Amino acid sequence: MAEELSGLTGLLYELGLLKRYKRTGWLVAGVRDPESVADHSFRTAVIASVIAALEGGDPERAAFMSLFHDTQETRITDIHHLARRYLTAAPNEEVTADQVRGVPGPVAEMVSGAVGEYEQKATLEAVCARDADKLECLIQAVEYREQGYRNMQPWIDGSLAALRTPSARRLADEALGTGSLEWVKRVLGEERG
Repeated sequence: MAEELSGLTGLLYELGLLKRYKRTGWLVAGVRDPESVADHSFRTAVIASVIAALEGGDPERAAFMSLFHDTQETRITDIHHLARRYLTAAPNEEVTADQVRGVPGPVAEMVSGAVGEYEQKATLEAVCARDADKLECLIQAVEYREQGYRNMQPWIDGSLAALRTPSARRLADEALGTGSLEWVKRVLGEERG
């Protein structure tokens, strides 16, 4: 048991690296201090729960998968799409299996199950989680564009094209039609009204 706890503690430290690892696509686009992988995963989990609720799925399961969808990047980093033309990374399920080797069985099964379900895209919740990943990228691109970064359109277009659920597409259309601070104006207007 002590060995498993040591392995589990190591995994928790390893996953903490995601707070420091920057998303490489934004670096390519010229963003000086882009979001971290952990920043991305947090909002992706929130979005996944929203999409799943709107689509009639299990919001908790969709959010849960989203929390683990990029954890492999502690070992293979966030490989930009351009680099993928020249590199072949191990499948995410294989990286995850290595990450959870030596941790308590229930934890290993939980993490591996979430990653496997996400990668197989066979459940409604997995589809919602994958849509959330793309929608989060689109929203982040809109925010960066508003901050003055001009090279965001390829990320917006690519994310939009990848969305599968009606709810994600409607949310994307709304995000593209409003500014990132519209909610503040709405709240302040409600307080005055």
